[in-house]
Amino acid sequence: MASSISDHLAARFEQHRLVVWHDPDSSYAPDVDAHAPNGVAVLRVRNDEFGVKHRVLRDEPSTKFLIYRSGPVAEGAGNWLLDLELAYGVFTADRGALLRADLGLNAAGSDELIAGHETFFGDAKLVSKLAALLRVDDDLAKVQAKMCAVVLGQKEHSFSELTRTLLVQHAEGDCAGYEALVTQRLADFHWSGAAKIYGYDSQTPSLAGFVLWLFQQARGGFRATTSNAARNIEIDFRSFRNDRQSLAALKKLARQAETDLDYVEQATDASLAELVATDIFDAGEKEIIRRLIDGIASQTISLRDIADTIRTRRRDSVWFDDYATLYVALGAAAELIAAIRSARIDVSSFEDGFSRYRDDLFRIDQLYRQYTLASQTAEFTQPLEALNEQVENAYVTDFLSKLGISWQQQVDQVETWKTLAITPQSSFYDHYIAPHVRGGRKKAVVVISDALRYEVADELTSKIRRENKYDAKIEAILGVLPSYTQLGMASLLPHKTLAHSENGDPVLVDGQVSNGTANRSKILASVGGTAIQATDFLKMKPAERRDLYAAHQVLYVYHDTIDATGDKAVSEHRTFKAAADAIDELVDIVKKLASANATNIFVTADHGFLYQESKLAPQFNLTVKPQGDKVVVENRRYVLGRGLKEDDAFRRFLPEQLGLSGDLEVQIPNSICRIVKPGAGFQFVHGGASLQEIVVPVISINKGRSDTVEPVNVDIHPESDKITTGQIVVKLYQQSEVTDQRIARKLRAGLYFGDQLISNEPELLFDAESAEGRDRFQTVRLLLSKEADLANNQSVEFRLSEPIGETGEWKKYKSAPYTLKRSFTTDFDF
Repeated sequence: MASSISDHLAARFEQHRLVVWHDPDSSYAPDVDAHAPNGVAVLRVRNDEFGVKHRVLRDEPSTKFLIYRSGPVAEGAGNWLLDLELAYGVFTADRGALLRADLGLNAAGSDELIAGHETFFGDAKLVSKLAALLRVDDDLAKVQAKMCAVVLGQKEHSFSELTRTLLVQHAEGDCAGYEALVTQRLADFHWSGAAKIYGYDSQTPSLAGFVLWLFQQARGGFRATTSNAARNIEIDFRSFRNDRQSLAALKKLARQAETDLDYVEQATDASLAELVATDIFDAGEKEIIRRLIDGIASQTISLRDIADTIRTRRRDSVWFDDYATLYVALGAAAELIAAIRSARIDVSSFEDGFSRYRDDLFRIDQLYRQYTLASQTAEFTQPLEALNEQVENAYVTDFLSKLGISWQQQVDQVETWKTLAITPQSSFYDHYIAPHVRGGRKKAVVVISDALRYEVADELTSKIRRENKYDAKIEAILGVLPSYTQLGMASLLPHKTLAHSENGDPVLVDGQVSNGTANRSKILASVGGTAIQATDFLKMKPAERRDLYAAHQVLYVYHDTIDATGDKAVSEHRTFKAAADAIDELVDIVKKLASANATNIFVTADHGFLYQESKLAPQFNLTVKPQGDKVVVENRRYVLGRGLKEDDAFRRFLPEQLGLSGDLEVQIPNSICRIVKPGAGFQFVHGGASLQEIVVPVISINKGRSDTVEPVNVDIHPESDKITTGQIVVKLYQQSEVTDQRIARKLRAGLYFGDQLISNEPELLFDAESAEGRDRFQTVRLLLSKEADLANNQSVEFRLSEPIGETGEWKKYKSAPYTLKRSFTTDFDF
């Protein structure tokens, strides 16, 4: 403290020539000379006040004097140095006074504050941190708020930030911060703030009690407290829930509060509309999911209402991400069941069946896959058990088997496996690749993904189109029969003839064996091409991939994820997960090809597949065995042989009917039937003539330099240009529907006075897919904060902001002017 006294005296002498030091207890009498700064004369007052005044004012008017007075000092006119003290002030070495001077505390009551918090002000580290936060105009409330911030180890001192920290710690079972406030005698100050700012007034306040009260207010829509307090607590509650730093803690506290408040029972009694209007408790989200499942199963909620509810939850609910996969399952199930109910299954011709599957019916297979995968990987699957059975029955009984039977009628009528209206798979190279590479003008890359069913390829196409600067178009070609790997892969190579070997495989391409990467590379060499496995391609360094592409006119990349999983009995149940993985892998391959300078990329498949979760009904498992002079190959979905006998359970084709050379005949089980084989799986099959197996995708992909993807635009539609209450509701319009290349836009809405935010700032998601304009409106409700008082009777700005990439920063997107005209103001917060 000695150095502090000297420093304080030195500071005083920088401002004044004279300093009067009162030391009532004579504590510093022996050390006065040691404390005096250099060049300062010390005068001890010994009942010679007039002599002191004569010397300092008349004899030595320019000398600096430290006038030291010990003992009691008379008051009023009895104090003969009162005029000097009034003119130059009085210095005391009282510790509290020195602290107050050190910290620049000028507010009335500062001495009492320091005296009442001896532990805090006795800690040099805490005092140092407080000094860094204080401002000269801070009142005692702000000083105490900043003391709380120091104790909690933060710089932010607003009541909302102090409360956020305490709530986060409380959620983790950490009471150190609150106990520190108690130790430093700041807890009462905190609770007085809670009463004044939030309306939480308790005789025995506690964090646990505050949390319960907080969620009671939220459950009641923040209507129980006074209007200003309700607005404050609602703004901060939403802020706590929207902030990544505190969201997890608030959700944890909500799960406990819903138990304490018996909310589960209340949620059961609430209407679906009431549940959707809030996102306070996890139990409410679970009840919404249960209602949707019941509505889908009983068909009592329309597909549109289900889709709207899910979209609303995605936009508004902090719980949505916890059940995102479950919501995917619900959306897929609702659309699937509706699609099956409305589907026209009967087909009038071969071309009609092919085109209707390509344009429409494939979506049912896609939805079934999406539902099944989501139901298997959802956050918890128990709620879906009843729905699983309904989905499975609808898909297998009402779609798969009916379509198979209807399509089989067309298969039975064709004399040759071709039609002028549809490009055959065997013409793939001549139709898609040769025009690009003829004369060495351009290069082409073909990615062949084994068992990439058309509906999976459709999803892949959408995902590629969502990548900026990429364009993708999907078409369908007629797959070869039998629809299995060896023949399908061979048909995609440049050739004039295809034929089975003596014993079926390998398939011969112009007389050359076509199995394996090396053999396919030999065939492709005739057109300046080569082949590589996707796994080897992905292992290459970027420069190696560029060299590979540059060295060849045609590059075939063979990818195998779906078939490698589905074609094994031990792993076929993971087929749909493999399809999802394949989509991600193929996007990665396409990007790496583009980085290797490839501009013309084609993704196709050797065949599709049939898949269902449940075992097929007995009538689809053939008990009859194929017969003939010689059965060479017998698979679950096709037979190769010579002199095969006709049977009503099969459709027999001669090789020339299928565009094949050689003498091996082909038999295909009718519809979706399987040949029973010991040890074989039952879920994943291919080789037959079902639409799912023979509608083969071809995706044409180009990467350009221009942007192809942009977010939807959003307009502000103000209903007035004035704000007269403590809140404002603004209508917003999404200009167009979301598509692959016109993606959802995330925005933040807030009211600003200059650069000062004066409201809450909710995040909004504009993701409506409806073509109807009326479906693309949203409204946002903003609550004015205490900072809005500064803007009364002035212009303010409603501002939409958008994120700047992944930086965590935001920039202004659009705005609209308003005038704030309120007849009352708020006076809450520190």
